[in-house]
Amino acid sequence: MAASFRIEPIDGGHPGLTALAEEALSEGFRFVERLIADWHSGSNRFARPGERLLGAFWSGELVGVCGLNRDPYTDRHDVGRLRHLYVRKADRHRGIGAALVQQLLKGASPPFALIRLRTNTTEAAAFYERLGFRAVGERTATHAKALVGPGRA
Repeated sequence: MAASFRIEPIDGGHPGLTALAEEALSEGFRFVERLIADWHSGSNRFARPGERLLGAFWSGELVGVCGLNRDPYTDRHDVGRLRHLYVRKADRHRGIGAALVQQLLKGASPPFALIRLRTNTTEAAAFYERLGFRAVGERTATHAKALVGPGRA
């Protein structure tokens, strides 16, 4: 069965993010709310080279979000950070989260040679490991994935 969702660039002011933030909060996650606040304050607009914010839409409704930034926890400019992945609970296990991550990783190199992230749930850790991320247990990242790109082995 073909996927009946689409993925496209969005910005942090997308009206559908409010409903996602409310649902995420009900699950104890504040990061979608932080994405919206950072967008409105101008502190994170996903505007530097290689940065993007994507939304997943099912029947025209925003059901998922994920972003890629330069990793603020390192001085290296070739390290990206996967951020704010959230898929509405009713739409999980449909491949939406994996599709968002894979779309962000496509074309991430250059400028990024390594993508890092931080998660604090075992379910999310297993999800990222299925997508090829490895556990790193660093202070500012739990998982990382080296990218292959032009000029990289």
